[in-house]
Amino acid sequence: MPTPIIAPFPASRLRRLRRTPAIRAMVSECDITPANLIWPIFVTEVPGAEGAIPSMPGVERLTLDGAKRAAERAANLGIPAICIFPHSDQNLRTETCERAWDADNIGNRAIRAVKETVPDLAVMTDIALDPYNANGHDGIVVDGEILNDETVEALVRMALVQAESGADILGPSDMMDGRIGALRGALEQAGHKHVAILSYAAKFASAFYGPFRDAVGASGRLVGDKKTYQINPANRGEAIRCVARDLAEGADMVMVKPGLPYLDICRAVKDQFGAPTFAYQVSGEYAMLEGAIRNGWLSRDAMMESLLCFRRAGCDGILTYFAPQVAEAVRS
Repeated sequence: MPTPIIAPFPASRLRRLRRTPAIRAMVSECDITPANLIWPIFVTEVPGAEGAIPSMPGVERLTLDGAKRAAERAANLGIPAICIFPHSDQNLRTETCERAWDADNIGNRAIRAVKETVPDLAVMTDIALDPYNANGHDGIVVDGEILNDETVEALVRMALVQAESGADILGPSDMMDGRIGALRGALEQAGHKHVAILSYAAKFASAFYGPFRDAVGASGRLVGDKKTYQINPANRGEAIRCVARDLAEGADMVMVKPGLPYLDICRAVKDQFGAPTFAYQVSGEYAMLEGAIRNGWLSRDAMMESLLCFRRAGCDGILTYFAPQVAEAVRS
């Protein structure tokens, strides 16, 4: 029998599967579609405050009419949900935060306006007191302490009014202990069994939130910091415990926030719990990427690459200010 000839070339040429766009698409392990996106928008009730947000290039505060147009755009692009963040009148922000559960606050008016305009578009909201709080905190503050249980009571009142206004998904972002169980119980008792909770279960005390605070008019108002209720960025195990607690209390979906610096948390949450897992590509992440793209330091491909990282890390969906750009790109 002749001696076999051993070819002087690699036995496995992995580059064969990278050779053409068609082949690369066939073997892609994850992708981005409009269905993976939630688009956060800012809606203002302050005359003259609409328009560009300098620290978030390309993002604007919208009037109610602008929110309706954004909803129509989202629906036309196949984006299944928007998330409404209110920019409220500074003169209506108090230490007791009662504007948060006023049915006529800008957030609740925006919910109703969007649902009337595009009924099938899912509307997500923010559950936290900071847009209506004189001191900028997510909870009620007394003598420098953020009160947990009193804040939870206020959040329940806020959530019930949002549900009555037509919200499909509530997003508790406050990080108070026990708020998911309280919200779920109150919603069930009030007949809002269909309203889903997407909990900001692993929200870190991050430095990446600055431009968002500009957008909602909170910059310069915060007294102290949020480190007594948001998670230490050094703590992975604590984040996992927070997710486990929120799921046990009735959260339907969970979120990691911020996004790209916390992909290890996203992967761990998805692997350990298997629940619908989201990440928020927050304002600071967006501002860095969009600023670099506009300056020509990065190509627009960086936008798509950043979102593929979330998908690869196990995220089912991403809240991102890039949502309409991405949806247009993948549909073209």
